[in-house]
Amino acid sequence: MKKLLLFCLLFSQSILLSQTILNSAVLNLNKPTENGQLINAENVKTNEVFVFASDNKTINILKYNKSLFLANQFRDTIRSEQKRVLIGYSFGDDGNPTLYWGSENHKNIRIIKYNLETKTSNALSFDFPPNTGSTITSFQKNNAFYVVSKEKDQEHLLVFEFRNDKCEIKMFNFAPFSFKNEKGQGVSFSALVQYHYPIEKIESDDFSSLDKSENKSKMYVQDDGIVLTFDYNTKKTQAFHLNFQTNEVIEKIFDTPATQTSSTTNSFYLEKKLYQISANADQFLFSIKDFDSGKSLKNVSVSKNDTITFKNSPMFLQVNGERPQKLKTTAKFLKQLSTVNSALSAFKSKQYTYITFGGFAAYQTFGISYNNMDFNNVQNASKMVFFDAALNSDSEFINNNRLEPLAIDNLNYFLSTSKNVSLVSILKVPNFYILGYYDNATKSYTMRKFTDGFMDQNPGNPIMNKAMFSKSLPPTRN
Repeated sequence: MKKLLLFCLLFSQSILLSQTILNSAVLNLNKPTENGQLINAENVKTNEVFVFASDNKTINILKYNKSLFLANQFRDTIRSEQKRVLIGYSFGDDGNPTLYWGSENHKNIRIIKYNLETKTSNALSFDFPPNTGSTITSFQKNNAFYVVSKEKDQEHLLVFEFRNDKCEIKMFNFAPFSFKNEKGQGVSFSALVQYHYPIEKIESDDFSSLDKSENKSKMYVQDDGIVLTFDYNTKKTQAFHLNFQTNEVIEKIFDTPATQTSSTTNSFYLEKKLYQISANADQFLFSIKDFDSGKSLKNVSVSKNDTITFKNSPMFLQVNGERPQKLKTTAKFLKQLSTVNSALSAFKSKQYTYITFGGFAAYQTFGISYNNMDFNNVQNASKMVFFDAALNSDSEFINNNRLEPLAIDNLNYFLSTSKNVSLVSILKVPNFYILGYYDNATKSYTMRKFTDGFMDQNPGNPIMNKAMFSKSLPPTRN
């Protein structure tokens, strides 16, 4: 899907953002924009940072110690990994990395174990079992690599855990649970996630744009497993916790805030709290619930005649990623919101929880192109409605439209204004973000550090608030 524009490009003023160049290393990749792949990674046990950068001929591994000084590097020839995608990594107990190269048909993984001390590599091949269906997503957690898939013809999710040259298959059974919409019509778990509402993995270390969080089925990776949320039923959020230690599936039901007439609903999970939204042309409701106990922590109701006092940005309407338009009244905002899928996203900083309220819709338009004699000219279009707010640790709204940008804001702003940047990979470490990328001009890998706030003491630009950044994603990410 087309990336949404950064609002800072719309209000161009000179500004210094909190960033520092950490390292640079010449790599000279072969046609990086065509053949290149890059991942930044951290060994969470040693806090060493690794860079895996490849083209169609070689793989470059850079190892940085916890002080981010280059400690070792290894350049190896790519053989059987040609025409494969670098899909992930893990770290063994010996501290050495393993890379996972996926095949085009998603039925096989080429596993390469690298030893940086001896400058050697060993290859393994893993074939997924015949009952493995389509891959839903993959991710790294606690130095292991995971692949999540839907088992064929069964009400199961399969999770493949790759750790220390071994693969453990975890099966999570959803057959005991019922999936019904607000009219009581049932659907199987398989049909729900394969055909109706495919699962969208949400990244916890970055803002999720509304075009991602508007999905009705979402996955959140936790230390002990996975949280799934389903919002296909406008009366409730159906959530599940998948425990990787016990293979247990625990269901939780959360009633959505009830509007007086029909509405669109959605939810967002963050740090054991479930944020829910219900909206129509007349009313906007928001609630926060404790995920473990189900206890209600906050409830907000806004009608079309009210003023939204807790917003930290204007209310915006953005069509096809173009310059956003301000909506002056709550009634106009709710009218536009009623034409899209309601959504919200949340992001936790040290001080506050930042929330984007609104909705998104992608659709197709049909036109006539006389020049090409094409009478079925189909064009993709999008529409987004939103405003931003912030909560403190007590779940109280913070009314401050001059909040300093976060590290991820600064990083996104840098990407939007930089040339010759490709193969972007972002790594969240304690207290800051690391942006790794390939510089096409210098033919080198560059590592930059991004922190919260401004470099200078005078923010100087009242428009530089959360509304400017929370809708955009970097070009690529690991």
